[in-house]
Amino acid sequence: MFTTTLSAIVSLSLAQTPAAVVAKNTAPFKVLQTFEVGGDGGWDCVTVDSESHRLFVPRGTHVMVIDTESGKVVGDIANTAGVHCVALVPSIGKGFTSNGKSGDVTVFDMKTLKTERTIPAGKGPDVAAVEPTTKRVFVLNAKSNDATVISSDDLSVVGTIALGSNPEFAAMDGRGNVFINLEGSSEIVRVDAKTMKVEQRIALKPGEEPTGLAIDVAHGWLFAACSNQMMVVVDIATGKILATPAIGKGVDGAGFMDAGGYAISSSGEGSITVVDTRAEKPFAVAQTLETGSGARTMVIDQKTRRIYLPSAQFEAPAPDAKPGKWPKMKPGTFKIVVVGPNE
Repeated sequence: MFTTTLSAIVSLSLAQTPAAVVAKNTAPFKVLQTFEVGGDGGWDCVTVDSESHRLFVPRGTHVMVIDTESGKVVGDIANTAGVHCVALVPSIGKGFTSNGKSGDVTVFDMKTLKTERTIPAGKGPDVAAVEPTTKRVFVLNAKSNDATVISSDDLSVVGTIALGSNPEFAAMDGRGNVFINLEGSSEIVRVDAKTMKVEQRIALKPGEEPTGLAIDVAHGWLFAACSNQMMVVVDIATGKILATPAIGKGVDGAGFMDAGGYAISSSGEGSITVVDTRAEKPFAVAQTLETGSGARTMVIDQKTRRIYLPSAQFEAPAPDAKPGKWPKMKPGTFKIVVVGPNE
């Protein structure tokens, strides 16, 4: 999912020490603590279950499950080759992993973490997300430029949606609309979850190669985190771009915190950018907060107002390193940086 040239980003991140992972200013967020997790494998999207206090962290070949109160590893979901993301349907007690290398989806029991079934997807399944009104799981296939739609009721594949470009993240409005960032064409598409048809296309220019996507449902705004260091704010009703605040290098994740109205992006350079949508000057950058090396993905727990970001330490990039490839992670350095309100 993350394809930006990384040598400069990692070099900057290597200069950070644990003591340096602090806020540059006092408001509105700060680093609360760090869970020293360790373990093997890289990572991608993280998912939180507020009710069970569990954090689901893809680690390449398996999914690590962490207790958000203690920071301890409490479980593991094995045999998920190239796993990128976890989608949860608490009402039926099932979770779904998108397995990029094996091209399928693993269905597991949220309580026991035991695998129940494997469902074929498209090529290179990346992000998976649940649309709440239909309870359908949308699996975004980065290599086949489409989305596999799975019914969480009977676990059948109910359709495949051609998107025209490689999808990244998805955001839901709770009214049956699925918004999907398309990295290659630099646009957002709106899909009707019931009919599984593309109903709208929104160009993000001047934003390029969008990755993270967040939504403010109450105001009808989308926030697309783009690789050319801008967050494109879109009015859903009109498709117009409202603002393009500057964000960090190597962005991959984004989220919207309902409490306070903050749109937040996470960048591989090791920082989050906090955009205040309720300020006197809307969409101004309220804070840049240093987090940790490579902390490019994130998830917000709306209940606790905490943000969880995976991070680690890396070896120095090789002189002949290929663009877009992370250097080797130092063994045992994987961690979760926990950010919360500066109260």
